[in-house]
Amino acid sequence: MPSGQVRSVEGALSIHLILYVALAVAAIGTLSSAVFLVLVLLGTFRFHADARKARRALAQSERFPPVSVLKPMHGLEANLKENVESFFRQDYPSYEILFAADEPDDAAIGVIQEISARYPSIRCQILVTGKPPWPNPPAYCFHRMSQVAAHEILVTSDSDVEVSPNYLREVVAPLLNSKIGMVTCVYRGKNLGGFWSGETAIGMSVEMTAGVLVANLLEGMKFGLGPTIAVRRDALEKIGGYAVLGDYFANDFMIGNLIEKAGYRVVLSNHVIDHVVNQPTFRRMWDNQLRWAKSTRYSRPKGHFGEGLIFAMPYGILGFVAAAFLGHVGIGLAFLGIALLNRMLEAWIVGWTVVLDPAARRAFWLYPVRDLLGFVVWCASYSAAKAVWRDSRYELKGDRIVLRKTGSSEHQTS
Repeated sequence: MPSGQVRSVEGALSIHLILYVALAVAAIGTLSSAVFLVLVLLGTFRFHADARKARRALAQSERFPPVSVLKPMHGLEANLKENVESFFRQDYPSYEILFAADEPDDAAIGVIQEISARYPSIRCQILVTGKPPWPNPPAYCFHRMSQVAAHEILVTSDSDVEVSPNYLREVVAPLLNSKIGMVTCVYRGKNLGGFWSGETAIGMSVEMTAGVLVANLLEGMKFGLGPTIAVRRDALEKIGGYAVLGDYFANDFMIGNLIEKAGYRVVLSNHVIDHVVNQPTFRRMWDNQLRWAKSTRYSRPKGHFGEGLIFAMPYGILGFVAAAFLGHVGIGLAFLGIALLNRMLEAWIVGWTVVLDPAARRAFWLYPVRDLLGFVVWCASYSAAKAVWRDSRYELKGDRIVLRKTGSSEHQTS
C-alpha cells in the first residue's frame, strides 16, 4: 500500500479512535449525571421529610428568644426597598435590625431611614463601619454589628434578599436546641435583569439547591449559605467570632464548617428565601458566576472537581456529535434526549417542588442552557486565582482562600 494511503488510513483510524473515546466519555458523564439526579431525588425526599418535622416542632414552640438581625448594605441595589421592608414585617415577638454601611453617604442609608420611620416598634440601628480593613468586607461588617447586637441569636442576611413574614420564626426555631449552633437556608433566584440574570437566577434555584440537597443527604450540613445564616452566640464565640472569617473568600462556607467542627450541629432550614438577581449583561453574570465557582474550588477542592461529572448537557452534546460522526445518529439523539430529560426533571424536582420557583415550571428550557453554561464556568474556575467582588478584584492565595486586593473594577452586585 502506498505511503500516502497508509497515512490516510492511520489518520482515519485516529479520528475514529478519538470519536469512540468521546463517546465513552459521554456515556460516563451521562451515567454519572443520572446517578446525581437520583441523589437529588432522595435529597428532595429528605428535605420534605425534615420540613414536615420542622413544621410540627414550630407549632409546638411556645417561646421565641429575641433576635438580632445583621445586614451589611452597599448602595441602591435592585429591589432594595422591598428587600429591606420585608425584614420589618416579621411575625416575630422581639427582634432588632442592625445595618452596616462603609460610608456615611451610602445611598442605602436614606432608604433604611425612610422605612424604619414607618415601623417605630422595631428597634433599628445603622452603623458606619468605614473602609473594611479585612480582605472579606462582609465578615468585617458582621463583626462590627455583633459587637453592638443586643441578643444571643444572630441572623446574618445579604442586602439582596427578600423574605416572607414567617422567616425569623422558621429560621430561629431549630436554635432552641442547644446542640444546634447554626441554621442556613436554600433560596430561589428572583430575576430582575433579563436573560443573563435569569440564567443566574435559575442556577440558584436548581443547580445550587440540588448540590445542597445532595450534600445534606450524604454527609449533613457542614457549611453555610450566605443569604441567610443564623447562629447562637455561644457557638460563634467558640470558633473565635466573625474575626476568624476575615481572610476567607467563602466566609459563609467557613462559618458552618468551623461551627460543625466545634461540636455543634448545622441545620438546613425548611424556609426558602428570595435572592434578588440583577445582572443585565453577560459580563456581570460571568464575573458573578466565576466568583462563586472559584469560591467552591478553593473551599471544597475535591467536591468541586467531582462536580464536573454532574452536568448533563455537555455529555449529551458530546455524545450526539461523536455518534453522528460515526454514523449512529439515532444513538446521538438518544444521548441528547437523555440529557435534556435529565435537566428538565431536575429543574422541576428542585426548582418547583423544593424552592417553588415559577421559572422552573414555566420556562424549564432555561435550565438545560444553564447546565451548559455551568459547565463552562466550572472549566473556567481552574483559570488564574483571581476573582471580582463588588468594586474590587482579588487574588486567592493558598488553601485558606486568603484574599489579596489587587485593584478596583466595575461595581458588581448580585
